[in-house]
Amino acid sequence: MDYYVRLERGNLTGVSESVLHSLAGALRLDDTERAHLFDLARNANSVRLRPRASVTSRVRPGLQRLLDSMSGPAYLRNGRLDLLAFNTPGRALYSPVLSSAAQPANTARFTFLDAGSHDFWDDWAAMADGLVATLRAEAGRYPTDKRLTDLIGELATRSPDFRSRWASHEVYRHSTGAKTLHHPFVGELTLTFEALTFPADDGLALVAYDAEPASRSADALRLLMALTSAPVGLDEGSGREG
Repeated sequence: MDYYVRLERGNLTGVSESVLHSLAGALRLDDTERAHLFDLARNANSVRLRPRASVTSRVRPGLQRLLDSMSGPAYLRNGRLDLLAFNTPGRALYSPVLSSAAQPANTARFTFLDAGSHDFWDDWAAMADGLVATLRAEAGRYPTDKRLTDLIGELATRSPDFRSRWASHEVYRHSTGAKTLHHPFVGELTLTFEALTFPADDGLALVAYDAEPASRSADALRLLMALTSAPVGLDEGSGREG
């Protein structure tokens, strides 16, 4: 109970791994929540936290070639949810995000600071919940990442929706699932996605989308990809920073 009270107060200094494992088991934490607990404990017990080097905005040529070789929509993002690079279908799919006034391109920035995100995401509330929980987990891993804390401060200052969600302290990481989008050119798309990480690039993930075969979404996705080469404004922005 003593350790639980300390946990509630945010004091994890001096707590051993065995105690953390016991707490995680007693609280029935899932894998993401357990990892977040250990991240917080590790940072609390560090004598001096070194500022984390800023995540580069540059993408290795090999990763860009990998993106370009994929036939379906795909993009690269970092742990802060910055959108760093796209293939052509991915740029077309995310054209509302890339043409948004909320820049640099970042999924959370678009969702909370662009009113058009409510039209783009079919379930805006679920998307917003997941994004905040993802940023909370990232902040637990890297509390000294200045660009991350700047992003959180920007969103908390400008968005009451973000502030209320941030106060809930939920953590979440998603690497697979489904999303429904309302694209301005082809309408509703329900797509599955997979997020792949790279050991050589800490925090970088490749997110690839696909549609159920022979579905309306598959037809809409093919239409979107066909429109990509047409002069209809699908190629706004590059998703690259500076």
